Amino acid sequence: MSGRIERRFALLKEADRAALVTYLCAGDPDPATSAALIAGLPAAGADLIELGMPFTDPMADGPAIQAGSLRALEAGMTLPGTLELVRGFRRNDADTPIILMGYYNPIYRYGAERFLDDAKQAGVDGLIVVDLPPEEDDELCLPALAKGLSFIRLATPTTDAHRLPKVLSNTSGFIYYVSMTGITGVGAPVVDVVGQAVARLREHTSLPVAVGFGIRTAEQAGAIAQVADAAVVGSALVDLIARSLDDQGRAKPGLVGALHDQVKALADGVRGARR
Repeated sequence: MSGRIERRFALLKEADRAALVTYLCAGDPDPATSAALIAGLPAAGADLIELGMPFTDPMADGPAIQAGSLRALEAGMTLPGTLELVRGFRRNDADTPIILMGYYNPIYRYGAERFLDDAKQAGVDGLIVVDLPPEEDDELCLPALAKGLSFIRLATPTTDAHRLPKVLSNTSGFIYYVSMTGITGVGAPVVDVVGQAVARLREHTSLPVAVGFGIRTAEQAGAIAQVADAAVVGSALVDLIARSLDDQGRAKPGLVGALHDQVKALADGVRGARR
C-alpha cells in the first residue's frame, strides 16, 4: 500500500526530521469552528492529522478529550458529519494525511462496509480503532486494508515480546506507541524510556513509530522527535479549545488563531530537534 501516509513519512525521512501529528476531536467545539481549526493545521506545521470520532464513552481517553468529544456531540457532530469535515478539508488539501481515531461502536452502527467506502471516498487515509484487538481483524482491519485504508495499531509499555507480533500483524501506515500506561493527557513521557521502547519496536517493524500520550509542550515534542518518527499531540490542543470558550460554551474570536499558534510552536520544537 502506498498512499498519503507513506509518502509523507518518506518525504520526512529524506528531510531527516520527525513528524508532528496533531489530534483534534471532530466537531469540537462546533462544526464550523472545527472546520476552520482543521483547515489551518498544515500551514501551522502539522504533518499528519488525527481526527477523533466523537463517542459517548471514550474509555481510553482522559478528561480533556472526553470533554471535547461531549462538546462535539452536544454541538450536533455525528460520524457522517465527521466524514463531511474530511471532505471539506480535501477540497483545499490533497496531500496531508488524515487518520480517524476512535471506537468501534459508531462504525458498527453506521455499517462497517459502508463506513469504509464513505471514509475512503471522503479522503480518509487510515484508522485507529482502539477497542478492536488483533483477534478481531476480520471485523474491520482486513476489510479496511482491502479498500486501501491503513489500519494503525497501538503498542504500549505493557506490550510484551509474545504479544508484539500479533499487534504488528496487519498494521500499516505507522505504529502508534503509547508512551505510558493509563489514559490520554495525564502525566508526561520519560524520553529515555520511550527511546528504548522505540528501538525495541524498530527491531520488529520497518513502519514509522509515532509516540503519543502526555506530550504537551514544544520541548517535550522536540525531545520525542529525537527518538521517534513522529510526536503526537492531542490533549494539550483540546485543552486550549476548552479554555477558549465563553460562558455559553461558544468559541471566542481568538480560538482558531491561538490553536494554530500553539501548533506552530510545537512544529518548531519538532523541526528543531537533532536526530
